[in-house]
Order: sequence, then structure tokens, then C-alpha cells
Amino acid sequence: MIALLRGRVAVSEEEAVVIDVGGVGYRVFCDARTLAALPPAGEAVELLIETHMREGAIQLFGFRDRAGQHWFRLLQNIQGVGARLALALLSALTPEELAAAIAAQDRSALARANGVGPRLAGRIIAELEERLGSLPPAMAAGSAAVTGDDALGDAVSALLHLGYGRSEAHRAATLARDRLGPAAGVDRLIREALKELAP
Repeated sequence: MIALLRGRVAVSEEEAVVIDVGGVGYRVFCDARTLAALPPAGEAVELLIETHMREGAIQLFGFRDRAGQHWFRLLQNIQGVGARLALALLSALTPEELAAAIAAQDRSALARANGVGPRLAGRIIAELEERLGSLPPAMAAGSAAVTGDDALGDAVSALLHLGYGRSEAHRAATLARDRLGPAAGVDRLIREALKELAP
């Protein structure tokens, strides 16, 4: 199984990149964010690889970091989510945004990915929200649960009433609470969260 490729960008395609490793070209499918961050043709590149073998075909999927690779694996444990749909989700949302959307039960954020409707978004949330606590901190950033934290919950509710989306409100309020400490009141949390949300 191929776990890592280090070589040079040969060709960038719409959904994949061909990496030249010692004169052999490997086609690696990637999410849109990974493809956008690739260097130009001829430059050095290194990607973490997930190898899939299916019906005699070998497909390679590449990631810049372990967070993306971990979410790719995690998402495929859900019925109805294959490799291509997992890449679509990672194209629409960063790992941090995925964690925040799941923690905030924000179906509309997940439905931004091509091929993800409200029903599948609900299934993803239902199956993954309990696992967020077991993720390494860097992979679960922005996913702190509102449960049991009245001030944080009230701040998120206030931001929702101001017209912000559930995921962005939850993320901003969580960042504000982390900055101000657990003793911060609702008013201070809202003010600090609005600073996070300012363009």
C-alpha cells in the first residue's frame, strides 16, 4: 500500500494531480483545497496517500496533512459516503469547519458539498457528533459542545438571531470563550464573537 508520495508535479487535472516519482507518474485524486495549494508543474510536492483497491483498479487519494486524511477515512465509515463524496465534503469544508458543522448540527453547511442532501447531512451529523470528543485537538478544533455551557449556548443563540449561520456562530462563540475563559458572561462572549465575525 502506498502511504506517501514525494516527487514533482507533472500535470494538474480537474480532480487529480499526476506526481512524477523517479520517472513514474502516479495519478492522485485530491480535494479542491489540496489541488489549489499544489505548486506549479515541475516543482517538488509531497502528499500523504490513501490507497484504494477495487475491482482490479488501484486509486490513490492525496492529502496535505493528517487532519484531511483522518476526516477522509472517518467520513467513509458512514453509509452512503464513498471516497469521491468524502473528497467533495473536504472540498467544501476544511476539517475544522466540518467539526464545527457537526458539533453545531448544521445540515446546511454540510449540504454545500456536491452530492450531499439534507438526509445524508443529518446521517453524517448523527453518526459523527459522538466521535468528535475522541478526535485529536487539532482535528476537532471548533467542535467544543454547547451542552452544559449556558453562556456559550446563549451567545450562539444571540448570534443566530442576528442572522449568522449556525456553524459560524458556534465557531465564533467558541473562539471567544477560549480567549476570554470559562467565566466570561454572555455579553462579553457576544462582543468578542462579533469581532471574530467581522469582515
